[in-house]
Amino acid sequence: MVFTELLNMARLISCVLLLALVLVTPLSMMAQTPPPPQAEEKVVSGTTEVIFDAIVKDKKGHPVTDLKSEDFQITEDGVPQEVKSFRLVTGGTLDSAKDNPGKSASGPKARARVLEAFSAGRIGTVALVFDRLSADSRTRAHDAAIAYLGNGLGQSDFVGVFGIDLTLSVFQTFTNDEKLIRPAIDKAGSTANSPGVSDQTSITDMIERNTSLNDQLARAEASAAGNQNIGNLGSIALDQALNKISLSAAEGFQRMEQTEKGQASTDGLLSIVAAMGSLPGRKAIILFSEGISLPTAVSANFRTVISNANRANVSIYAVDSVGLRAKSVDMESGRAMTALGQARAAQAASSNDSFSSMMRDSERNEELVRNNPEGVLGQLANETGGLLISGTNNPGPRLRQVNDDLHSYYVLTYTPKNSDYDGKFREISVKVKRSAVDVQARQGYYAVGARYDTPVMAFEAPALAILGGKSQPNAFAIKAAAFSFPESGKPGLVPVVVEVPVSSVNFVSDSEKKTFRTDLAVVVVIKDEFQHPVRKLSSQYLLSGALDQIEAAKRGNIFFYRETDLQPGQYVVDSIAYDAINKQSSVSHHTVVVPDSDQTKLRLSNLVVVTKAQKEAAADSQKNPFRVGELMLVPNLGQPLHKAGSKGLSIFVTIYPAKNSTAAPKMTIELYMGGSPAGQLPITLPAPDQTGRIQYTGTIPIDAFPLGEYELKATVTDGVTKAMSSERFTVQP
Repeated sequence: MVFTELLNMARLISCVLLLALVLVTPLSMMAQTPPPPQAEEKVVSGTTEVIFDAIVKDKKGHPVTDLKSEDFQITEDGVPQEVKSFRLVTGGTLDSAKDNPGKSASGPKARARVLEAFSAGRIGTVALVFDRLSADSRTRAHDAAIAYLGNGLGQSDFVGVFGIDLTLSVFQTFTNDEKLIRPAIDKAGSTANSPGVSDQTSITDMIERNTSLNDQLARAEASAAGNQNIGNLGSIALDQALNKISLSAAEGFQRMEQTEKGQASTDGLLSIVAAMGSLPGRKAIILFSEGISLPTAVSANFRTVISNANRANVSIYAVDSVGLRAKSVDMESGRAMTALGQARAAQAASSNDSFSSMMRDSERNEELVRNNPEGVLGQLANETGGLLISGTNNPGPRLRQVNDDLHSYYVLTYTPKNSDYDGKFREISVKVKRSAVDVQARQGYYAVGARYDTPVMAFEAPALAILGGKSQPNAFAIKAAAFSFPESGKPGLVPVVVEVPVSSVNFVSDSEKKTFRTDLAVVVVIKDEFQHPVRKLSSQYLLSGALDQIEAAKRGNIFFYRETDLQPGQYVVDSIAYDAINKQSSVSHHTVVVPDSDQTKLRLSNLVVVTKAQKEAAADSQKNPFRVGELMLVPNLGQPLHKAGSKGLSIFVTIYPAKNSTAAPKMTIELYMGGSPAGQLPITLPAPDQTGRIQYTGTIPIDAFPLGEYELKATVTDGVTKAMSSERFTVQP
């Protein structure tokens, strides 16, 4: 058996590396292990229980603190639920700063009291978030944030300061030290944001002008038909065509701009919610915003913010930072919708009205409805148990209510009577058997049984529900695998690859628009040895194009690639491809072992069977573990090797020599067929690269291989330690 160098391999399909930034904002004061909670304060919560908090106030805004479990009425999707556990949380301020103005918690006794509050879930955590504000709004938000601090924070009150523009800025991680918080608020209030460019007023003007020109054109055409005189018909038609082009460009740019900003706002909120989710007690976000852009493309992400905030017990208090507006947003939106309605009526009366134009106008009308800041911010606040503050130039005093809400609320749990965690959004309604009171509580959640390290996105929920439910037969082909590459700088590096034939995906054709579209989600859940989810990776593939290109689009594969970092151990990797159009899915289960991170020992990556390779530009994908020199390698995910036309079995493995070891590692390759030895060969390894690792590639001719199943084992030793990796493959005609 002869090994040759890896060469002349087929093309590599392009793959994109997407890295997720997880915001971590630890409370440094909580580094110690908190004491066990008092028995009477414990909330019983199983894995299938819904836990949430509710604030109850009388009509004067005073907390109502004498309610009992039987006073609460909870329904989920209209079905009454039984309260399983219940308690009132009050007095979490612990030695209010009003008694010690300007001083934060310090000293052993203070630390012990805060740790006790942490254990009992009585700390209050607030994120001050500045969401892309103009200069005047930043000043107003800054003053309101300073006013929120009031006379100081209690020892168990923690505040973080963040900014959202096209990126997320962390001005201050959570702390109760006002000497750190106030400068962070100053910085957030003075940091300029990217300006908005699109102008709804000018767009409305063009819509109105377009309607007027349509009317003029219709009258001119009627006149020309009657007296055979075209008059200024051509001039009006040209004016209308040019105005229509300008309107289309302005609307297109506005939609792109709003989508970009709306995506940034919702993604920023999702990151903050995810970071706060691991903290105990009631959490709140005070969002200073001029309104969140919510075009159709962002609406699902917006619903995900609400769902994840509810799952994490984070209430959002939204502040319309514009204050008293000189011109009513409702008035401007109303004018725009009136103009759109008139244009729609004129279009409908014409001879060239189409379904696509109706859909376009309908979407435009929906976007105008959602463009009202009070509507979007109000929904965000109301559905997360928070509050909307608007129509005032001085919101600061009303923000003190946030602190009151953090330290006087009820915690309730119930087990849903609907035990089918199908990934759908479920609405929660909370009422109390007492008149003249108001209740603030979360209003729903996605029915996904497990908790994950990143927010559950709307497109992920159905796929996660399938992974967490009963097994189903696969509807189409799917291939997946996870690999361990214990790099020196990242010993837990695990790339995950999923491949789905595009021809398996459902394509929806629109004969009117002459387009096609797909909606496929790939979701990967990695579980530890106790079956606890430790990582969730995903991507949504919304493919679209011209209808005459649909057959070409169905060729090839959808290639999902993500990298994650895991602790040493054995993991189960569940991968699912979910077709949202026909609600079909396919699942793949595999395992990966992350070796000990001790760099004084010899380590080895997975042995990889390679499908193909392609020469890469020098600057591209330098840190990708599958890159070897100028080649990018694509792993085989279990596809059989065909003798006909095959150039052989191509393999790849990376050796990581022990730190400070002077002995050159030696490798042996062993081949097994049906469990029986079929041959072995010592391998001469190349020299280590500049990072110290040794990348080996080689090809085994398979012309003489009998058809069947094989296992290839690579064993590497440096005379002190030994590492081994193996991979199975199948040879077919």
